[in-house]
Amino acid sequence: MKAKKGEKTVKQKFSWQLMYKQRYLLLMSVPFVVWLIVFKYIPLWGWTMAFQDVRPKTFALPVWQREFVGFANFSKAFTDRLFKQTLINTIGTSLLGILLGTVMAIIFALMLNEIRFVKFKKMTQTISYLPHFVSWVVIASIAKMVLNDGGMLDTLLDTRLKLMSTNTTMFWWVVCLVNVWKEVGWDAIVYLSAMAGIDQGLYEAAKVDGAGRLKRIWHITLPGIRPTIIVLLIMSIGSTLNVGMERQMLLSNGIVQDHAMVLSWFSYIRGIGNSNYGVGTAIGMFQSLVGILLLLAANEIAGWFGENKLV
Repeated sequence: MKAKKGEKTVKQKFSWQLMYKQRYLLLMSVPFVVWLIVFKYIPLWGWTMAFQDVRPKTFALPVWQREFVGFANFSKAFTDRLFKQTLINTIGTSLLGILLGTVMAIIFALMLNEIRFVKFKKMTQTISYLPHFVSWVVIASIAKMVLNDGGMLDTLLDTRLKLMSTNTTMFWWVVCLVNVWKEVGWDAIVYLSAMAGIDQGLYEAAKVDGAGRLKRIWHITLPGIRPTIIVLLIMSIGSTLNVGMERQMLLSNGIVQDHAMVLSWFSYIRGIGNSNYGVGTAIGMFQSLVGILLLLAANEIAGWFGENKLV
């Protein structure tokens, strides 16, 4: 017992010494911690509205004076005629986006990593991630000019694809592909950073052994960035239900709206649109709790297969 206590004391001293050595880094993180508490944790108090009847006339009342309705808001949201299709849209769009986004970002990063002309590589990378900083309003306007009925693509192909106007079966693909075009350059930065950390001696040894470029990518580059891929996938799975409504609203129209509506948009319509803040809060709470469960499940599954876990 004494040895264990002594060992614990040594560990505690070591941790305090380490914290003292990194005191400036810790001070730099204080503003972020404060921001996290103020904007992420304190607003969780608003979840109480999910169990109350909160409307404009009762919104200004203190929490204890509002009518408590239990799980009635959840029941109202889950039995809504749009909820089932909205949930399908959210999961389908999200999983398709994760698949396409991850694959395209890895492929693009691999292509950039193989470019030997440094200036051309930097110029290509800069151009590729510029759309990330462009508003979805601008991106949606460009996409509609290209993909709408009678747009640029229809003119070039001399046909009527109707990808965004009436073709409901293609809407998920259109939204995900537009999102990939907007974010692929930005997402590839993480994979390029992981590739930069791979030992270059491995590539030299593979060249000596006669391995071609594709074999070096398959046996060295991809295994080298696999931990990064796993971690990013786990984080992406955790946000499966948190599909932003901006791109859905801007790219859709009245005809394809049933296949475009996601939970965030549904929460906005039923909560703010119908002046029933309790239902909107219940939907948002459902998204967050399911996201946490999916994140924990994906993390545990990665651990079962011997992959890198978040914790």
